Amino acid sequence: MLTMNMTYRIYPSADQEAIMLDWLETCRRLYNRCLRDLKTWLNGQKCPIDRCSLKQEYIVPADLPFPSYLEQKRRLTQWKKENLWFKAVHSQVTQDVVKRMHNTWEAFKKRGFGFPRFKKYGQFRSFLFPQFKDNPLTGYQIKLPKIGSVLIELHRPIPEGFVIKQVRVLSRARGTKWYVVITVQSNVEIPNPLPKGRGLGVDIGLENFLTTSDNFAVKPSKFFRDLQSKLKSLQRKVSRKKKRSKNWEKAQIKVAKLHHKIANSRKNFHFQVAHQLCDQGDMIFVEDIDFRVSAKGFLGKSMLDGGFGQFRTILKWVCWKRDKFFAQVDHKYSSQICPNCGTHTGKKPLSQRQHICPECNYQTTRDHAAAEVLLQRGLGSVQEVRMDVAERKLPSNGDLSGSVCDWLDKCRSRNTQE
Repeated sequence: MLTMNMTYRIYPSADQEAIMLDWLETCRRLYNRCLRDLKTWLNGQKCPIDRCSLKQEYIVPADLPFPSYLEQKRRLTQWKKENLWFKAVHSQVTQDVVKRMHNTWEAFKKRGFGFPRFKKYGQFRSFLFPQFKDNPLTGYQIKLPKIGSVLIELHRPIPEGFVIKQVRVLSRARGTKWYVVITVQSNVEIPNPLPKGRGLGVDIGLENFLTTSDNFAVKPSKFFRDLQSKLKSLQRKVSRKKKRSKNWEKAQIKVAKLHHKIANSRKNFHFQVAHQLCDQGDMIFVEDIDFRVSAKGFLGKSMLDGGFGQFRTILKWVCWKRDKFFAQVDHKYSSQICPNCGTHTGKKPLSQRQHICPECNYQTTRDHAAAEVLLQRGLGSVQEVRMDVAERKLPSNGDLSGSVCDWLDKCRSRNTQE
């Protein structure tokens, strides 16, 4: 079963935008109410059986059931009778809000930290239509229940053979820009690419955005730093406005739009670089470093401006789409080992940008040497496997009806031409 998400820009009318903003606020209140019931029940279980607290105590009925997903979903019917705002929202949207809160609760129990928090005004930015009986796309419009037909920029058509399963409506830039994430599904199996062909090691850094084992370097594009002065000016104007006033809200929207522009520019740059790497190699190996740790140091602003974690995720998706093998390899001591003879040259300070091996006298840039080490480690962890239909368990053309294969071939050919 192949499932994909496709994001499109939508342009709702003023009335539709007001409805969606009201829905987001109602969903936020419903989320907080479910969380409030959960916290009240948990606090009611903290009272010792042999004494009472001297400060305060949560008094709840002894037979009050745990507010589980099914229990709160059952209570939702009564809540709608008491609060007409809940009734104004589509029933499946409100049910998904309850499910969303309990998914957060289950994730907290699994990892052991990060208790769910109440959402403030404006922090609930999406709602989901979990299922559709008919295709909601009609021409250049998408039909959303109880909202109506909304103009959509269908820059990429839905592939034939795929069925729309759900649609998530996203609010960006403080409710001034709207998107839909359409989840499509098809009853096919597309296996992951197998290791084959030419390998490529990729070292990520700050002096160069990345350097490959072929000594191909990409200069960093500092999107945040280039617009930092403009952002500072807009934020200064916000601080001089009366909070929650109309002028304050207008100034906040300008700041949000600039942040949105920076994020979109960075994401577009990541996609372009990912396609360049796929043009150069068939197997791409990157380091498995946790960029969140390095983002907390003195180079944090530059690390966050590069968006290396997002780039690695995008590169993995582009490699799958273009049938390129992608793998993460161990990053430890990659800059301290000579790729030519394997000698451990010792720790280098950040100011030392050249690699000079004392044993074999191999000289190159530091990033290039690290990329060659990553390539050697990647090639050592995989084995060449012959690709045939039987081993990859590809379905026959009759099962695919030509749609998915044609779609992937078109994507790969188009990306190759670009």
